[in-house]
Amino acid sequence: MNKLFQLLFVALMLAQTPLPAVEPGDAILGVWTTTDSQGQVEVFKQDGKYFAKIISLKEPNVPADDKTGFAGKPKTDYKNPNPKLRQRPIVGLQFMSDFVYAGKHLWEGGKVYDPESGKTYKCKMTLLSTNRLEVRGFVGFSLLGRTVIWTR
Repeated sequence: MNKLFQLLFVALMLAQTPLPAVEPGDAILGVWTTTDSQGQVEVFKQDGKYFAKIISLKEPNVPADDKTGFAGKPKTDYKNPNPKLRQRPIVGLQFMSDFVYAGKHLWEGGKVYDPESGKTYKCKMTLLSTNRLEVRGFVGFSLLGRTVIWTR
């Protein structure tokens, strides 16, 4: 009888322990595969905002037939407008920043950097389903831009 009482007491204590709150904006956290399956990115949260970095590339090195003298070396941010940043590797590059959750599966107010062009665009993200994330980069307003779909 004493063990039964102890078990009931533990069960009651566990039932009253609050579960950690999961914020709706955190639904995009994790690893995503890009539209063309050329790489994977990780969406993470820092100081209440959402960011993303490139964690892997299908082809992380410059192609062997490249004539620039970088053949076989890891890809770098060589098109960056800031010459001091052109040697940083693409893998590990934080390329999305400052997104805030606006509600209704929408993250906005962020920026996306395109290492293939060296340009930065405004950006918003919409969670279409648990495993599908729409990412739209644009100039000025959302009508002028490009949309890609990432999968979890």
